[in-house]
Amino acid sequence: MVRLPLTPEEIERGQRLGALLRRARGRRSMLETALDARVSPETLRKIESGRVATPAFPTIAAIADVLGLSLDTVWAEMSQPLAGAEPARPGRNTRERLVS
Repeated sequence: MVRLPLTPEEIERGQRLGALLRRARGRRSMLETALDARVSPETLRKIESGRVATPAFPTIAAIADVLGLSLDTVWAEMSQPLAGAEPARPGRNTRERLVS
């Protein structure tokens, strides 16, 4: 499978997701959080650092559940407009990829 390069918007969304998860995790260890969410610590580290900008939905859902975050909160954080970007115009195709 060939992956298309990530857009700047996808990269920024991934960074916002990572920051949200780090804040929500607080002082809890990355290892404990990852094991409770049934993901590898390496996966969690990559998501929190923004290296995986478009993680799979079940992965996000599992981590959010362990951290007590609602998916609405996660989506609101990820879908904020880019700093300095124009808002989407009505009728424009504004499909967003949550996972690849």
